[in-house]
Amino acid sequence: MTPNSVHDIRNIALLGPAGGGKTSLLEALLAAGGEIGSAGSVERGDTVSDHDVQEKALGHSLNATLAHLEWAGHWINLVDAPGLPDLAGRALAVLPAVETAAIVISASAGVDSASRRLMAAAADKCRLIIVSKMDTAGADCAATLGEIVAAFGPECLPLNLPAADGQDVVDCFFAPDAAAATAFSSVSAAHEAIVDQVVELDEALMAAYLEQGESLTPDQLHAPFEQALREGHLVPVCFVSARSGAGVRELLDILGRLMPDPTEGNPPRFLKGEGVAATPVVVAASAEGHVLAHVFQIANDPYRGKLALFRIHQGRITPNSQLFIGDGRKPFKVAHLLRLQGRNAVETPLGVAGDLCAVARVDEIHHDTVLHDSHDEDAFHLAAPPYPQPVHGLALIARKPADEQKLAEALARLVDEDPCLEVSFDPRSRHTVVRGLGRQHLQIVLEQLASRWNLQLDTAPPAVPYRETISISAEARYRHKKQSGGAGQFGEVALRVEPLARGAGLELADEVKGGTIPTHFMPAVEKGVRQALAEGAHAGFPLQDLRVVVTDGKHHAVDSNEVSFVTAARHALIEAVRAARPQVLEPLLELTVKIADAQFGEVSAELAGRRGRLTATDSPAPGWTTLSARVPMAELDGFEARLKAICGGESEFALSAAGYEAAPAEIQDRLAQAHKGASPQH
Repeated sequence: MTPNSVHDIRNIALLGPAGGGKTSLLEALLAAGGEIGSAGSVERGDTVSDHDVQEKALGHSLNATLAHLEWAGHWINLVDAPGLPDLAGRALAVLPAVETAAIVISASAGVDSASRRLMAAAADKCRLIIVSKMDTAGADCAATLGEIVAAFGPECLPLNLPAADGQDVVDCFFAPDAAAATAFSSVSAAHEAIVDQVVELDEALMAAYLEQGESLTPDQLHAPFEQALREGHLVPVCFVSARSGAGVRELLDILGRLMPDPTEGNPPRFLKGEGVAATPVVVAASAEGHVLAHVFQIANDPYRGKLALFRIHQGRITPNSQLFIGDGRKPFKVAHLLRLQGRNAVETPLGVAGDLCAVARVDEIHHDTVLHDSHDEDAFHLAAPPYPQPVHGLALIARKPADEQKLAEALARLVDEDPCLEVSFDPRSRHTVVRGLGRQHLQIVLEQLASRWNLQLDTAPPAVPYRETISISAEARYRHKKQSGGAGQFGEVALRVEPLARGAGLELADEVKGGTIPTHFMPAVEKGVRQALAEGAHAGFPLQDLRVVVTDGKHHAVDSNEVSFVTAARHALIEAVRAARPQVLEPLLELTVKIADAQFGEVSAELAGRRGRLTATDSPAPGWTTLSARVPMAELDGFEARLKAICGGESEFALSAAGYEAAPAEIQDRLAQAHKGASPQH
């Protein structure tokens, strides 16, 4: 089967913290929809979602998994996203593919920092909160609902409530029974709260509801309900137990009847062009018009090769469709259009606007690329979700020199699968450095390199990624002249460097007049400037937050060549930077840690000893404090182990990038002297 209309489709991402029950819930939904005979379990390792060997061993989802079911005439695509904090990038990457973000919160664990981050990241989506594990020992659904309202606002309203016996749920929206016994609150109060919230957005309905006392049917409420979802004016809450099945069928009714179809959700944020020149583009979720699809996930399958999962935003795709990849000039043929059910893929004859499909063995496709069938959509791209910046690093050293190329190829594949994985080369240590969101993230990568590519690696802590910048404007001129018989070398470059605001990056400008540097040599000048910017001029670290303006130069009709201008520009930049009061910048990290109130003093003292500055405190729950601080990256080695020792393992810990600032004078001097000793030519 395949959906034939955009209005039949519902796209739902199951998001939430690890251990919240997303994978078990997916099993229960697929079983209720008749897609599988019975629900598998994480413990047995037989779930549709966690099919990877590494996932089964860890007991957690490591990749987003696509599945689907049919329910009451609706085609429901479900994406089970990883919940581990270190895999947040893989979870956030699915958001552009869906209209609805369903945040799954365990009734026994309540709201945590991961739930808060995911709710914030999905703010432009229609959101639904699913309280899972409603019947587990120690679960307090009333308290959990109170936490949800306190954390996310009074717009979080229950569509159903746990029954008094805890074995079922009671409908509070479609056909509310005021006499039904609930575990807390009342059906009438819950129903009235939802209707009041929805009719606020429709004056005619509000008049009928308030002045005439008319009861409103779900059909009458549908349009303003969808508007309330789009605007974040309503965040429905529902209760469920995947273990017993309580609330599962009711949840399917909610997904099919109340969650938006692709024409009712907030439209995708497509742009045409790059940078400040990019302009918004309106894309209609319609089968008419050109094909426009977005690749939200890449998986490298050992049997099917590269597998690209994409959301069709406009048009129709069939086998034999010819599609362009990004700005590519040559299309590829869709040999096999696939529909995924976990690891199983079946061919489908049609993909319509709003649907989620896949193609295999097209190596040119990468994560976040746009697929289209007309050059009218060249330069289209989709605004990316706000990914956290990878800050934990590890240097990788192949034990066999012959494996270095294999390591580079494997890392390129992993980076394409994970938007929060970065790979770079450190020229000082000559090591490949991989950066991720945490130690567990990097450990998962190491295990994948070993199991999928049979790579044996040694690891080391990476060097701190210091940077250089300048404090004042300065100018320099450098002439490169060399004569050794025959044609010589000649090039002269004058330039100016100007400081920019912290975090502004780099700007290059050309103010050369009168052809003193011929136009065809300007790329060589830029190359020389960029070489010097990458090498650094003061302590051997890349330069940032400055503007370089090429102002003048000289050339020789015979002896000038590209090499001459590369060399002249490189030396001119170095001299200008050295005259502009250079300084070393150190990277800062924003540390957020949730600790018991009793440990606040000791943890604060530990951070102060690491040159940390407290930026904020909060009390997310009685007896607990969330502490935020900015700490130099160089000072955080061993902090996680120290925190566990202080708190006995009872803490939550997260890091994010917080920019750069000038390092203390003694560190600047040490790094500059070390560079001077290692590079006498400078």
